[in-house]
Order: sequence, then structure tokens, then C-alpha cells
Amino acid sequence: MKGIVLAGGSGTRLYPLTKATSKQLLPVYDKPMVYYPLSVLMLAGIREILIISNPENVPQLRALLGDGSRLGLELTYAEQAEPRGIAEALVIGADHINGEPSALILGDNIFHGAGFQGILREAQTGLDGCVLFGYPVSDPERYGIAETDTDGNLLSIEEKPLRPRSNNALTGLYFYDAEAVEIARDLAPSARGELEITDVNKHYLKNGRAKLVRLSRGFTWLDAGTHDSLLAASQYVHVLEQRQGVRVACLEEIALNMGYIDEEQCHRLGVEMKNSEYGQYLMQVAQ
Repeated sequence: MKGIVLAGGSGTRLYPLTKATSKQLLPVYDKPMVYYPLSVLMLAGIREILIISNPENVPQLRALLGDGSRLGLELTYAEQAEPRGIAEALVIGADHINGEPSALILGDNIFHGAGFQGILREAQTGLDGCVLFGYPVSDPERYGIAETDTDGNLLSIEEKPLRPRSNNALTGLYFYDAEAVEIARDLAPSARGELEITDVNKHYLKNGRAKLVRLSRGFTWLDAGTHDSLLAASQYVHVLEQRQGVRVACLEEIALNMGYIDEEQCHRLGVEMKNSEYGQYLMQVAQ
């Protein structure tokens, strides 16, 4: 499975913070925002990842992450000239996907919960169509909403409905089979001139090939796209790390645990940041 992080957009909801930098480079407590979606793909066992951003921010993201070899990954980059919908990421990433299944995640989405790695791996097993991830919210009219029957089967998908049929918000994480690229290419742009990811998902649903995985209350899903949600995400990560003594979305630790790098490589990465608590943590993990 190939991975895509859509780290585009102009970040206008976060102005003036994003006037001169990418939203995905803003800190969520102790690490850049882009670390969090990258960590999800790594936990899913995905090592070939395309990062899509606007032309101004691709060099900044490349300077931060490089080619990924330090983490045992293969990172490549592509430009989205202007925001034209989430589904355009599938079109831009067609050569990267190259006829394989893909996982698409939005660059400002943060996931955390026990057993998440197992859920991600299970969602890939026998993938035929698309797998969407739902999360219960108190204000469903603000999200794309998934309606299910009593057995959990997906019945409908509505974008920001006035009268939501459920409280299952669709998160910014999507698993697709190899057909997703062609489906996205065939979409008619919306009134805003965008290729809507909801239309891709509805295509799969219409053909009975869409599945919803509901993340339980033991999970946390955050969209760090506003000042308030960015602060809430930082506070959540801060409290969790201080109380438990572990790092959320620590890419180097995940790479070590997944066998992408060894202890010596992890320790070396920690030494490079030895003056920070993050670097000291890496050295401890490596030992």
C-alpha cells in the first residue's frame, strides 16, 4: 500500500500564523504537525509516502523530512498549485500509487488510541473498495457524516447535513483500492471547482464497496486546522506525554519499533538533537 499526506491549502483559518509558513510545520506541542499524519501511515506499515503541498511549502517540508531514508522510509513530494479538493490528491499521486492500494490522510489530522496499529492493519486486509474511519462527535452538522444500520453497515454519506442521521463524523483518513485514481479522474468538479472526496466515497458506497470503521471513545481524533483546535491538540499531547512519559507520533521511535531502523540509528538521531528533551528521549528509547 502507498501513502499520501495531503499537506496543501493556504491555511487561512490560522492566519496570521500561516502567512509565511505551512500549516503542517506549525508545532503541536513538541513536534511539527506533519509528524502526526506521517506516524499514522508508518503504523499502518506504509513506507512509500508522497507528501503533497503548495509550491511555496514543498521546499520547507523537504528541508524538514528529506527523502525519509533516515527513518527507513521513501518520501517524495508533489505540488498542488492551488486547493482543488481532497480527491485531487489521488490524481496528483497517480504515478506514486501506480496501480496499488493507497492510504490518504490529511496533514492536519491527529489520531491517537490504544490498538490503533492493529486496526490499521486489519483495515488493509482484503481491501476491496474503500475503508473510511468514523469518530463520534457532538456537532455532526460540521462534518461529513456516515449513517450505518444496526449491524454497522454503511448506508449513507452526507456532507455537513442540516439534520444529521448519526453522529459518526468521517475523519481525514481514507483507505482505497487501486480504482480510486480513476474514480477521482472521472469526477465532475463541484460548484467550487473542486474534486470532492465525498464523491469518491459515494461512488464506492453506491457499488456496495464502502466500509466504515468506527473508532471508539478510547480514541482521540483532532483536526488542528483552527487556532482553538491547534491549542487543544497541543494541550492533549502535552498532558499525555507528561503523565505517561511517552511521546505521541515520535517518528524515530515508531521507525525503531517497526524495524525500519535499528537502535544505533535511533540513538544517532537522538544525539543530533541532544540539547532538546525530544533528542534525549530518543537516546533513552534506543538504549
